[in-house]
Amino acid sequence: MPERRGAGARPLHLARGFTLIELLVVLVIVGLTMGLVSFNAMPSRQQGLQKEAERIALLLQLARDEAIVRNRQVAFEADADSYRFLVRNDKRWEAVTQDDLLRERPFKYSPVLFTIVPPSGTGAPPLRIVFGREPVDKPFVLTMASGDSSAAIRADGIGHFTVE
Repeated sequence: MPERRGAGARPLHLARGFTLIELLVVLVIVGLTMGLVSFNAMPSRQQGLQKEAERIALLLQLARDEAIVRNRQVAFEADADSYRFLVRNDKRWEAVTQDDLLRERPFKYSPVLFTIVPPSGTGAPPLRIVFGREPVDKPFVLTMASGDSSAAIRADGIGHFTVE
């Protein structure tokens, strides 16, 4: 039975609830968690370049397949601000405009510098990679760099493109 302090006094119960210190600790933990979540939700330049490289790798695979299926040369062309795909018609290159997948796209984090190993073409901008009618091409590594971030697309020559 609870103790009484005198006539008309209420019974003493153990205190229930949270102390101010406990509430402050919970608020600090929630604040740190929210800060980490928002920090990870905002993509960095490296994450953006990595996603762009993954997209380009898939599009390069599509362009290679298109060249084989359509029996025409298809080229990937890129400069510092954007990239596009071209189709060889008769004796000249024409930009692909009717295909939503192979349309021209700007880079989110421009300027982007490209290097390709082994070197192909003249080396002068814009960079151009040509896919022919043959199912086997020369392997290459295409490196994209923007600021201090970089990503590499490795082609094995038989249609597989991986991002490193």
